[in-house]
Amino acid sequence: MKKYIFTGLVVLFAFLNATQANDIFLKPQEKQLVIDNAKVFSQSEVEALKQKLHQFSNETSTQVLIYTTNDLLGYDVADFAQRLGEGWGVGQKGFDNGIVIVFKPKDETPGRITLQTGYGIEPVIPDITANRIIDNEMIPEFKKGNIYQGIDKAVDVCIALTKGEFTADGYKEQTASGDSIAGFIIVLIIFLFTFISAFGRAKKNKHYTAGSKSNLPLWAALFLLGGSSGRSSGWSNFSGGSGSFGGGGSSFGGFGGGSFGGGGASGSW
Repeated sequence: MKKYIFTGLVVLFAFLNATQANDIFLKPQEKQLVIDNAKVFSQSEVEALKQKLHQFSNETSTQVLIYTTNDLLGYDVADFAQRLGEGWGVGQKGFDNGIVIVFKPKDETPGRITLQTGYGIEPVIPDITANRIIDNEMIPEFKKGNIYQGIDKAVDVCIALTKGEFTADGYKEQTASGDSIAGFIIVLIIFLFTFISAFGRAKKNKHYTAGSKSNLPLWAALFLLGGSSGRSSGWSNFSGGSGSFGGGGSSFGGFGGGSFGGGGASGSW
């Protein structure tokens, strides 16, 4: 008898869990582009994101849904986001210009983040670019506990890409240049250490005079001179989407029936 009761409870639990999942993926009555079920944002942060995303939707018809949750209901984060985007109809029917960002906080399991794109967004935010946005804008901030900043920075890049302020290749070049800057700083530190050590040794040399030649290596001098004349670089050179959003645009008319086909990327930390 106990065996049948246990089996019945398992079946009932599975049914209730499936029903809950199906309900989540149905288009909601509430018309919002920011759903913070995990409570990772302050109220002012939620309002700031809504303001930005609602106005962007009103101006361009492209819709970005931000959804946070503590429970992915057994789904992979990308699958969860695709089902959400398809079920809710994020973006416009026929244009499929929707983006879904799903965030699960880190607890006893790793944190999960995904950025999924509708069919119409895939050409301007291809998978490799979505992955780059996650790696460069999101996860570094998440590791510092700055959830809002990571999401907001990613939204700015998505807005700028879809508005044509720069291309995916342009974003790649700018983010890659950050690695070059880091390398330059490391070499500069080595150069300074070498120079200071050489200067100290020279002072101890009894033949040292004020007019003697520096022991600075030729490669270091050329590198330093070349670096000072190089162009400035980094993502900050681009005018992100956040700069163009002022007052107004707080209303949102609802989801337009966009479709999703598996484009995007995911990450964890």
